Amino acid sequence: MNPREAYSESELVAALQQRSDKAFSYLYDNYSGALYGIIHSIITDTETANDVMQDVFVNIWKKIESYDPSKGRLFTWMLNVARNAAIDKIRSKGFRDSLKNQPLSENVDKTVGPSVNPSYQDVGLKKVIGKLKAEQRVLIDLSYFQGFTHEEIAKAMSIPLGTVKTRIRSALIQLRTLIQ
Repeated sequence: MNPREAYSESELVAALQQRSDKAFSYLYDNYSGALYGIIHSIITDTETANDVMQDVFVNIWKKIESYDPSKGRLFTWMLNVARNAAIDKIRSKGFRDSLKNQPLSENVDKTVGPSVNPSYQDVGLKKVIGKLKAEQRVLIDLSYFQGFTHEEIAKAMSIPLGTVKTRIRSALIQLRTLIQ
């Protein structure tokens, strides 16, 4: 098959299940950009995102038999594989431990702290989040921008789970008021 030729979805799945290198190359060439986009939106570190991307394509290659066309399109299935791999990575102990090596105050200042020199990041939601108490800003950042669960935040910050939930809830109520 000419590399410029296109596969129909069913032809591509059949070729992948037959372990066709050409089909895999086609798959990578045509879908890697979109899959990398979803991975990189979850994992902002480029090196880690690239590692996850490689793992995603290995998993697609190994698990193509588990794809069921009656449950959805191939692209949707691959997008879920990529998304789940990225989420698994940020929830992994190794990834969390690598974050612990960075001082928390350094991360907070970069993402939601007040800026001496206003920039484009001070506009919109980040500006509104900047009006929250520091303890609330950190929790909102960890939960909504970095993807940590409430349990993970409680453990990492050594505060009770109930306190994390209460502070996040009160921050969301305050944000809702500030936005309106």
